[in-house]
Amino acid sequence: MSRETADLTEAKDRVTSEVEEDLEDLALGEDYALNPDYVAIVADALDRGDAERLSELLGALRPADVADLMGFLSAGDREEVLAHLDPEALAEVLSELDPEIREDILEHVPSPILAKALGEMDSDDAVDVVEDLEDDKRAQVLAAMPEMERAAIETSLAYEEETAGRLMQREVVWAPQFWTVGQTIDHFRREGDDLPELFFDIYVVDPSHKPVGAVPVSHLLRTRRDTPIAQIMEPVSEIPVEMDQEEVAYIFDKYHLISAPVVEPGGRLVGQITVDDIVGVIQEESEEDILALAGVSDAGRDASVAETVRTRLPWLLINTVTAAMAASVIGAFQGEITKLVTLAMLMPIVASLGGNAGTQTLAVAVRGLANRELSAANAVRTVLRELVVGLANGLTLGALMGGVSYLLFHDPRLSLTFGLALIVNLFVAALAGAMVPLALEKFGRDPAVSSSVFVTFVTDFTGFFAFLGLAAVILL
Repeated sequence: MSRETADLTEAKDRVTSEVEEDLEDLALGEDYALNPDYVAIVADALDRGDAERLSELLGALRPADVADLMGFLSAGDREEVLAHLDPEALAEVLSELDPEIREDILEHVPSPILAKALGEMDSDDAVDVVEDLEDDKRAQVLAAMPEMERAAIETSLAYEEETAGRLMQREVVWAPQFWTVGQTIDHFRREGDDLPELFFDIYVVDPSHKPVGAVPVSHLLRTRRDTPIAQIMEPVSEIPVEMDQEEVAYIFDKYHLISAPVVEPGGRLVGQITVDDIVGVIQEESEEDILALAGVSDAGRDASVAETVRTRLPWLLINTVTAAMAASVIGAFQGEITKLVTLAMLMPIVASLGGNAGTQTLAVAVRGLANRELSAANAVRTVLRELVVGLANGLTLGALMGGVSYLLFHDPRLSLTFGLALIVNLFVAALAGAMVPLALEKFGRDPAVSSSVFVTFVTDFTGFFAFLGLAAVILL
């Protein structure tokens, strides 16, 4: 190669590098979210059919950013983007996509290409993708895969959803307990192509392939070659294949694990779970709990109006029934309200403050149950603490709002009624907010899903009844 040609090539590479850096700077904002201007540039390239520009724009993004980009594109544009991804890039993007979007676009990926992409994935990510496929497409894709990879996916699919068996990756690094550090390192260097792309621990197994310990890679590399690995191994927290993924996440959090071996009922090592999988589980479970507290499900940004209505309407209908029951209290005191219209003005305040107080206690209780901080062992102490808090808040707000009522209406008996009703309702709200989720948990129901309906009913009913009942006794 001549000097001039080499200089020209070097200059071209430098310009290309600078362009890529400029695109990367433009693509993401300071919060690492996609810049709307960048999305508009991609959309423009798609509209013009500029394949070269589109490849350049996609090449400046990481797989997670490409997956995020998919959420801003139409179905047709997504197909065009997929056509510009090779199997390796497609594998990484599919692993990062929202399940709703991934399920929609998978049908447009040819089965042979999808089979190659699955071969580039860790087995746990491949299983996530395959389970989103329709039955016919799934059969086509699996038939196009090598036998060993197909068998691994089919075995994982046999486990129940949201269990360790579904969550684990089957690629796992292990060594017999009689090996030395040197033998272990030499073996893994020889077999480097067959090792997982990322691993943290080497599991030490006995002759029946049961894990008896683990050696962190960092510890292995710092130890003399002639040291038996059995001398440096650490205890492991074994995860049964049938364990619920939420339980797995709790174990990882409690013991600060980076990875853990997964064992079948006989104790044999069959896979591993790593912390990156647990981060996804924690996020998924947290989102489910937050949405459940509001009585909705995660319909996703691509959900239709009909699908969204179907997930929200049932809880609204239940709320309609409970609201009608609470409103029946008002009808029972209709005569008292007619005699003193001021009651109608203050009554919603009592119910509203009680509802907010109940929601506060409910959120704390549901969080405690999810994190195992609240159990039968400390339930009494927790409930008593919340009752004291509710009473203290009730006394404070009762005195404050009673004083405001007196300044507005100059009626000491009305102020007393208003204040006492607030004390009663906030006390009952604390009791309901703590007891309802505990009761639902005891009966095997998810407290995050249905607690809010019952707590709101209790605070509304108690608020109306306490205020109007006290008014009937004190004022009329």
